[in-house]
Amino acid sequence: MDPFSFGFVRAAVISPELRVADVEFNVAEIAAALRRALSEGVALALFPELSVTGYTCGDLFYQSLLLERARGALKTLAQVTAELQIAAVVGLPLLQDGKIYNCAAFLNAGDLLGIVPKTYLPNTQEYYEARWFTSSRYALFDTVDVDGARVPFGADLIFRATNVPGCVVGIEICEDLWAINAPSSDKALAGATILLNPSASDDTLGKSEYRTDLVTHQSGRCLAAYLYAGTSANESTTDVVFAGHCLIAENGTELAITERFHFDTQMAIADVDVERLINERIKNTSFSTQTPTRRYRTVEFELPAPRRDVPVERLDGDVSPERSHGDVSPERSHGDVSPERSHGDVSPERSHGDVSPKRSHGDVSPERSHGDVSPERSQGDVSPKRLYRPLSRTPFVPGDPERRALHCREIFALQSTGLAKRLKHTGVKNVTIGISGGLDSTLALLVTIKAYDTLGLDHRGIVAISMPGFGTTARTKSNAEQLAAQLGITFRTIPITDAVRQHFRDIGHDEKVHDVTYENAQARERTQILMDVANQIEGLVVGTGDLSELALGWATYNGDQMSMYHVNAGVPKTLVRYLIEWAAESEFRGEPARILHDIVATPITPELLPLDAEGKLQQETEATIGPYILHDFFLFHIIRRQFAPRKIFFLAQQAFCANNGADEYDAPTILKWLGVFYRRFFSQQFKRSAMPDGPKVGSVALSPRGDWRMPSDASAALWLAEVAVLTGSSDSGPGLGRGGSSK
Repeated sequence: MDPFSFGFVRAAVISPELRVADVEFNVAEIAAALRRALSEGVALALFPELSVTGYTCGDLFYQSLLLERARGALKTLAQVTAELQIAAVVGLPLLQDGKIYNCAAFLNAGDLLGIVPKTYLPNTQEYYEARWFTSSRYALFDTVDVDGARVPFGADLIFRATNVPGCVVGIEICEDLWAINAPSSDKALAGATILLNPSASDDTLGKSEYRTDLVTHQSGRCLAAYLYAGTSANESTTDVVFAGHCLIAENGTELAITERFHFDTQMAIADVDVERLINERIKNTSFSTQTPTRRYRTVEFELPAPRRDVPVERLDGDVSPERSHGDVSPERSHGDVSPERSHGDVSPERSHGDVSPKRSHGDVSPERSHGDVSPERSQGDVSPKRLYRPLSRTPFVPGDPERRALHCREIFALQSTGLAKRLKHTGVKNVTIGISGGLDSTLALLVTIKAYDTLGLDHRGIVAISMPGFGTTARTKSNAEQLAAQLGITFRTIPITDAVRQHFRDIGHDEKVHDVTYENAQARERTQILMDVANQIEGLVVGTGDLSELALGWATYNGDQMSMYHVNAGVPKTLVRYLIEWAAESEFRGEPARILHDIVATPITPELLPLDAEGKLQQETEATIGPYILHDFFLFHIIRRQFAPRKIFFLAQQAFCANNGADEYDAPTILKWLGVFYRRFFSQQFKRSAMPDGPKVGSVALSPRGDWRMPSDASAALWLAEVAVLTGSSDSGPGLGRGGSSK
């Protein structure tokens, strides 16, 4: 399996070394850069505005020799792309009918697919483009002759790859992006998922940051990938300085960026996820209800599959425009040009902790960072099966500590405000909460305290109830008691063992049979206590279960699945411990913090099975249903990204296999738990269909009234069949476990 098979397009933005007005030198540098890009498995490369001549030629653009050689360079570059089997977009001035146009030419494996002229020409301050160039608006033709072939010409062109579903390329040039009505916005509505901008924007104080924000935000607004290639410091410095600023952004997130102020060729590479962009668009009704303002001609082409069999070196022999190999002849196909309207599919929203910004500083390899997996590569030793994009093992948890702290603060505020509003609305001043000394109940308690502080309510109105049963450990019970004492809440201990034993006698269940009935009876007894005490104190029950448990159905129906307000409903398990750690450091310092840190270090368990002879746990949740770090990874990519099992398996291998980290899982293990996730997610929907109210806090939520509307009796057969194919087995795997499959 390789990225190309899963809708990834490996793209490069390149700022090559150049000489102003030296076409032959510039073409050779572009060719050399393409060879280097190909060695990294790049399929699509973008070069800067007027990269064939240089941007700062000034009145030399009037020179017929320069214009002639620039046009002739397309023949040479077509030959280069034919030899390398790569797609490239280069910039050049093009003379047609007595007017010069600032253009981008799209070359693909020897074909000149089309030429796109610039629309908005800056003509203020240091810019004088209108002195030399004509806007695309004034072109009265839609094809031009290049070496005897009629080539599509116009700002109304988009380019569709027939072999990569959803891969549609739109091009705008430099100032076009800065305009109020950027052409890229309209081209996105026409179906373009990859937007290219060959640019020549000089650098001044603070401009690079603004430019980065502009590109990144446009990618988010258009639900697209945006490739930006700026011209280098080799441009004339008579009055301004250029810096070679290149970057790639995808749906509001920066994927790769070059260092600025270098004279040698700089390159940044990223694998753009076209499938992800299409899936985002599908869900976004603001996108689906808009149409482009004009009709677009579509040029169809086949994007070359990535190759790595060409050495990184300058093109041998003559690369001057006079070369005859790979001529753009009338016989060459330029794709099917159709005036079809394409209404694509989109949805923005920057995801929480999904793809963290990564930079590629000229060495074309993404750098490693905490919490993200980026394969370390050396040139000439790059596997095309590895991703050129950051991929987090914990997509709900930002790897950067500062950003993670900001997320925790906001999520904590969302949770506590949601509960505070419910208390304010009902007029209730008392609540019950089951506290076990585990992660979820601890977070729910901390959120409740914050809500009480927001409303100015007495902490003693929080009745925390410890309900020890057959599997309760001394450690969790002690932590619950100590935390309650430190926080000034009302604490009660109500053992459930006698009541559950009586219940077993009433229904005729053998206490020695540790089955689903044995476990669920305890969970339902605890819920009954919480509900009844809430009635006693005229309060409500605060639920404690988290988003991961909702996804897996790891809750007892009409037991811990039920409450009166579910504060953790939007918080995945991998984030819970970080929220508690953040609260310990920011909101509950001193002795409470010490207790909270010990709770974070406690194994995850429902404590429903008896302890062993040494008083140790016999039941740990992750040993039964699988590692939460895997399940949260699956949850994010299934719900947030809508990916199929095969792509999720590929991504999980990228994230967890052979990366020398603590959380490593081999392919069979990943597939085992992926199958478990799908089985449980489908079979346990009935629990989510009856879930109580609770706040959405991130980009993934499972409320049946909001983000996730799924029938309880839907079949998982399609998804499980694909997992079985990947596994090479039809084994049904582990059972449903806690909560059972019956309602």
